[in-house]
Amino acid sequence: MKCTVQPVTRPHFGRDGVGMVEAGAWRLGTAQRQEAAVDALARTWAGRPWPAAELLSYTVLAGTDGDSLFHYAQWADEAAYEKFLRTGREDRDAEVDAAVPGIVREGLHRYLPDRTTGRATATPGCVVIVEAAFDPEAPHAARTFVDLVVDALATDPAPAAGGISANFHRDALGTRMLNYAEWTDAQAHAEALAAPGTGIGSDTEAWHRVLSFPALSHNSVRRYVPAFTLAPRI
Repeated sequence: MKCTVQPVTRPHFGRDGVGMVEAGAWRLGTAQRQEAAVDALARTWAGRPWPAAELLSYTVLAGTDGDSLFHYAQWADEAAYEKFLRTGREDRDAEVDAAVPGIVREGLHRYLPDRTTGRATATPGCVVIVEAAFDPEAPHAARTFVDLVVDALATDPAPAAGGISANFHRDALGTRMLNYAEWTDAQAHAEALAAPGTGIGSDTEAWHRVLSFPALSHNSVRRYVPAFTLAPRI
């Protein structure tokens, strides 16, 4: 059955049937090229049939740095994604590259959905992407780290204003974590980082455990604004 494309507000986090998430960033260099790449992606995806019913959603975020894009795709299973790599992605990438040559692709990572906290009661004006890498010799490090963050959020006596949801993912080996965190706007996240305390939270022992996690080898925090989310219309 052929699927067509429809825009939706955001990815559906916590939904059943997501077997894999594919995510990664592009670098464009300037705000003008960033905008051109968003336009080229939107045209390319709107102008073609939806590639597979197993692709549950595709989201593009535009970095507030005026440089980066972030891609986030929910798939029902890895086999369908592998088929898309062989039969569909190359033509789409070529069309975008023709419109905006010289895109730097930082690489894609595959994740499993872990858990979602918060309630999507507002439309996000900002998405904060937190990526973390862990010591590969530390078993279950990503799962343990997410446990600590979720506990810190749940026990914070004064949660940061503007936070909507935190959507955690980990890779199959437990060496990487992705948090797709929705905020009302970028200013709310900036104010949360600038407030007294540790990270975005209050000065609690739970947040200290997060920040001093021994197996954490690298982490990055980048702010984006939603560009578009697409889903299949069957």
